[in-house]
This record gives sequence, structure tokens and C-alpha cells, in this order.
Amino acid sequence: MTLERRNKKLKLSGFNNLTKTLSFNIYDINYADTPAQQAAYLEYIDEEYNAERLTTILTEVSHLIGANVLNIARQDYEPQGASVTMLISEEPLASESISNLEKPGPLPEVVVGHLDKSHITVHTYPESHPDNGISTFRADIDVSTCGRVSPLRALNYLIHNFDSDIVILDYRVRGFTRDVRGRKHYIDHNINSIQNYIAPDTSRLFEMIDVNVYQENIFHTKMMRKGVMLDDYLFGIDAAELKPAQQKKIQQQLQKEMLEIFYGRNIPR
Repeated sequence: MTLERRNKKLKLSGFNNLTKTLSFNIYDINYADTPAQQAAYLEYIDEEYNAERLTTILTEVSHLIGANVLNIARQDYEPQGASVTMLISEEPLASESISNLEKPGPLPEVVVGHLDKSHITVHTYPESHPDNGISTFRADIDVSTCGRVSPLRALNYLIHNFDSDIVILDYRVRGFTRDVRGRKHYIDHNINSIQNYIAPDTSRLFEMIDVNVYQENIFHTKMMRKGVMLDDYLFGIDAAELKPAQQKKIQQQLQKEMLEIFYGRNIPR
């Protein structure tokens, strides 16, 4: 087996044993004022991310990273939630399909997918605050691969299909693989930031900061959507129906929620 590094071909001694894991925390923020609106929001999320749609999305993700779906098991739950388990194997990547792998494209309730030595998992967490009307949908996603398949190829696809407001990304390369001379290699590709793999049209929509530990092959990026257009965040109501003072208060609540999630700490009132 061969793989490219710094434009040179590296001959490996057997299988590529490096494990590459890409983890997402994706947040969608909404304002749903009344109990009826909050219930409708939870119902919408449960329908939007049911097991059938999750299966479709994960099938596309497996194709994007160059894997072949072998077997699927799925289950919806009451009152909310779904699970999907997907068995996948590595397949050759056609050269013409590689050029399309960085294009944006979809992912969402509980999903578990397995490659022959790797896995994909997704869990969703919808919730509404009974007092201030803020409703937050969180999706936790892990794409872990071995061999040539790379989870970074699904990066833009996943971000775009969640209408993400906040994205917390962690990428880590673990273990080592050996070349034919017995020398260990702890990474097989050049990377200094997850941002290297984020498409320009996505980058323009978000503020981004990095916290990286290069010596350990650990990369961390936080993303927060720029600007808060109130109508984009209201569920079951239009901004025109609200008085200016109400609009200002809700906008401040939304911005506070996003900043707290982005920085991982509470902001005093």
C-alpha cells in the first residue's frame, strides 16, 4: 500500500494503522416563546432528524469519505430520538470523485456507523428553556477512520446540513503506522489547522478560533456564525409581530446564548 506525504510516496509495511477522529458539537439556536411553540420545535426536530433521514445522511457521509456501506440497523424512540448503526468497509477512491470531496453537502438523533476498523456516531439533544424561550438543538458527531479514508472529507458536508450556529471541532490522529524500513509514522498528511479543510463559502459565514497541540497531533477549532438576523432564529413567529423592545431583548438573549456556548462559560446578566 502507498500513500502520499509531502508529495512523496511512502511505502508502508502492511495496513495503515493510524486512527483519524473528527468530533463535532453542532448547535442550532432558536427562540420559541410559548409552550405550544416549544413543543412544536421539539416535534419539528424529531421529525427532521428521524432514523430514516439519518440513514440517508450517513450513507452519503460514508460515500464522501470513500467507504462502502455493508449493513444498516436503525430505530426511532418515543418521545424523541433515533438510532442508526451502519457497517462500512473501505473502498478505492476514484480520481474524479476526489475532486468533489471538499464540496459542502448533509448529517443529524442517535447514529452509530462502523467501518471495518472505524465508526461513525451521531447523537442529538433538543431542549427548550421554559423561562426565556431559548431552544437549543445539539448534535454530537464522531467520525473515526483507519487506513486511507479520511473523516475530514465529510467536514463541510456535515456543517452545511445542520444549519449550524455554533460548531466545536476536534481532530486527532492517534497511534502510528510503519514504513517498509520499520520506521514509525505518527501522521500521514500535512495539517496545521482544521480550518485548512473548511470551504471558503463556509469560512465567510463564521468567526473561528483555534487551540492546537501540534506535538500531539490534536487540532481544535471553534466556529460561531456571524451576525444574528432575528427572523432566522424565531420559531412560530415573525419579527414584524414583535415590538422593537421585544426584538431587542430576544436578540440579546440569542447572542448571549451563542457566546456562552462558544466560549464554554456563563455570562453574568
